[in-house]
Amino acid sequence: MALAQKIIIADDHPLFRAALQQAVKLAVPEAEIVEADSMEGVQTASSDHPDADLILLDLHMPGAHGFSGLVFLRGQCPAIPVIVVSGTEEPLVIQRAIDFGSSGFIPKSSSQETIASAIEEVLNGEVWLPPEISDTLSEISEEQARFAEALSTLTPQQFRVLNMLTEGLLNKQIAYELNVSEATIKAHVTAILRKLGVHSRTQAVIAAKQLEIDAPKLAE
Repeated sequence: MALAQKIIIADDHPLFRAALQQAVKLAVPEAEIVEADSMEGVQTASSDHPDADLILLDLHMPGAHGFSGLVFLRGQCPAIPVIVVSGTEEPLVIQRAIDFGSSGFIPKSSSQETIASAIEEVLNGEVWLPPEISDTLSEISEEQARFAEALSTLTPQQFRVLNMLTEGLLNKQIAYELNVSEATIKAHVTAILRKLGVHSRTQAVIAAKQLEIDAPKLAE
């Protein structure tokens, strides 16, 4: 008998994690489920469970900006397929998620049966998109593709530092948050600039903002 499949659910809303659990159980009754509620949590989960079969990833989690979390995961654990699950349903955002390496995109408005069907298809090696999405959208720009490739080479700590730079924090503030020396942060920033092929913190932040998307509007 095959080993039970292991699926990581990464979403910062407990109620939606519970809903995704139900959909996973519908698709794969014997699945082992690992939960994460932040980008750091899903990094840890994917590191602790390199044998995971799938990651269900919310784009709008603490510690990530837009597509940065997806790009980072594809670089760190390329063998684990990722399905983006998001309240943002614009066709261009869905197309970009696929461009950046997602194996599927499930709108949060989807029924439990639809989510389960998408999970089954991706576990079988397919790419799943909402049926109404056109396949004629423009492709990712060369500049975005280059930056995504560079971003995927960052270490987990460098990724955290870049996200804090994007939030406007100074080196000493980042050092305090991560409980390391300011000199360590300066070394991380130097490495980030080199890997991203930019010459200043400002350029790094501008590049990172290419991956941002508007957060979905909460239902009343």
